[in-house]
Amino acid sequence: MNGDVLRNVLRDALGRLEAARDELRDLDAAIGDGDLGITVAGGAAAVRAELEGATGPVAPAEVLRTVAKCFASANPSTMSALVASALLAAGKAIGDTAELDRAGAVAVTQTAADRIAEVGGAQLGDKTILDALIPSVGALRNAPSDAHEALDRMVNVARQGVESTTTLQSRRGRAAWVGERSIGHPDGGATAYLRLLESLRAAWPPTHTPSCAKPDLTSDSADTKKASTHEKPSTIRGDHA
Repeated sequence: MNGDVLRNVLRDALGRLEAARDELRDLDAAIGDGDLGITVAGGAAAVRAELEGATGPVAPAEVLRTVAKCFASANPSTMSALVASALLAAGKAIGDTAELDRAGAVAVTQTAADRIAEVGGAQLGDKTILDALIPSVGALRNAPSDAHEALDRMVNVARQGVESTTTLQSRRGRAAWVGERSIGHPDGGATAYLRLLESLRAAWPPTHTPSCAKPDLTSDSADTKKASTHEKPSTIRGDHA
């Protein structure tokens, strides 16, 4: 996937992600300050507007840098800063390559997870976005070559990760302030990442497979029919038994 295709996919996916605004707001309001919906939907809208106005060929890394800057500046917050830092690190990891292949996609997600863990001081099980992100990296790394199947697997394990956070107590961010009251609610950041994956899956371009043209059997059928009218009946006695 080149930068132009990536730009188009993200533009479509982020438009879909904006629909998660109210859900994320309500999740965050239960154990945080309630601004996650604004951060994600507002950031997605800002990035989409920027991508819609972009023209000309571009490298995948440049697309990631554009997304990072727009998302961070739209609604400054801890979440937007983490996302921007992760995307900038991911863009640096893949360099100036013109095509983002499977190895590059793994590098993007793994680098993003590592950067969020480093900056946020979080790890798997702390009830953060990492509980959905880290398992999805493994799913992508071990998935078959088909991109749709890979995204399906990422969505499935991310959903499981989100569900697992419901029984956990938050250990990072504002949610950690409410202590045991955070138990019983899924993590908003992990849910936001799941919604992003679902949006990417829906926006991903179809895989085009070459179609085999059906042979023209008109002349063959006519010849076969003509030949059959002149065919002598069998004289083998067994044929008439």
